[in-house]
Amino acid sequence: MDVQHASTEMGVVEAATERPVAAIESAIDSLEALDPLVLSLLILAIAGLGLGGWWIVRWFRRPPGVRLQRVLAEYDDVTVLMHPNPDPDAMACAMGVAAIADDVGTETTLQYPGEIRHQENRAFRTVLGLEVDQIASGSELASDAVVLVDHNTARGFTGAQTVEPVAVVDHHPGNGTGTKFTDVRTEYGAASTIIVEYLEELGAVTEADEEDGLTLTAELATGLLYGIQSDTDHLTNGCSRAEFDACAYLFSEIDEDLLERIANPQVSDDVLQIKATAITEKRIEGPFAICDVGSISNTDAIPQAADELMHLEGVTAVVVYGENDGTIHLSGRSRDDRVHMGETLRHAVNDIPMANAGGHARMGGGQISVDHMRGLGPSDGVDKAEFEERLFAALSGER
Repeated sequence: MDVQHASTEMGVVEAATERPVAAIESAIDSLEALDPLVLSLLILAIAGLGLGGWWIVRWFRRPPGVRLQRVLAEYDDVTVLMHPNPDPDAMACAMGVAAIADDVGTETTLQYPGEIRHQENRAFRTVLGLEVDQIASGSELASDAVVLVDHNTARGFTGAQTVEPVAVVDHHPGNGTGTKFTDVRTEYGAASTIIVEYLEELGAVTEADEEDGLTLTAELATGLLYGIQSDTDHLTNGCSRAEFDACAYLFSEIDEDLLERIANPQVSDDVLQIKATAITEKRIEGPFAICDVGSISNTDAIPQAADELMHLEGVTAVVVYGENDGTIHLSGRSRDDRVHMGETLRHAVNDIPMANAGGHARMGGGQISVDHMRGLGPSDGVDKAEFEERLFAALSGER
């Protein structure tokens, strides 16, 4: 009985073994029956798929800095475009991308819409010898290939909506992307931090090394450090671990004299006047302060006035606004965990036609057309008293 049972089991095993062998032999026979040309094409297709998959895996496993440089190397020249009225973070990013492009023989032109008026921004540009061109329309872009830095959607000039950047490097929220490269890190406090990581990934050398290749110059290191400082309020607001690591990487190459000259520029009389108005004319409700500084000629003074009000004891969030050339400009600051300033300003203006506002948790800004605020378009309009009530309600989370 046992012998018979064992014999049966062996027969089952042999049958099971024979089935895959037969299947393999059948497949081989089928392949041999194929036309040699068809067989060759099939083998090439399989090899191509394997090679393509390997290349894709390798491409996406490359560090972002390496991938950006490969994209830049595809062009003879590119435009590095900053956002309107660029700040030190935007200008430092542009400097970094230009250095990375130069390392692969790609020429760059640094451009921006708007104006550079803030004394800190003017000092940054002058002290570091930054060559940048102002534009008013898309036809003035220096090349078809555009790289956006410190913003992810072109804006602030005629034809901006038609710009399709080849690359985007940013830390602000938004849906803008590059056709070939996108690196948006909203958890970072400054876009300059991302550029610093690129330089490290690409093995940038210092001027003391006296080697050819991508070089971290004193001007570039100083610019990137100040870009990080300016966007994080000297590493006290909105920082990630990456900001501190980036500053440590840059530290040995910083020029302290250049840094001091950028950080301590002279202040114009109109800026001081607007700061004084914000301090003396502010309206305070609980921990929140709001001030209308009236008609102004220098819109860059508004965020500076907001920064000044944040020094008031007991105040945790502020909004300063003023009118220039038919537009009301808003700037807000917050150190209150209950107040996301970008969302606060957006909620305050969301039903005013043609108004826009937004930003980060700690700082935000916006613009409102005076005509639309007064009722032009599908709204009844809103006066300044009512508008301030909206702002206080939004700061309190009631709007």
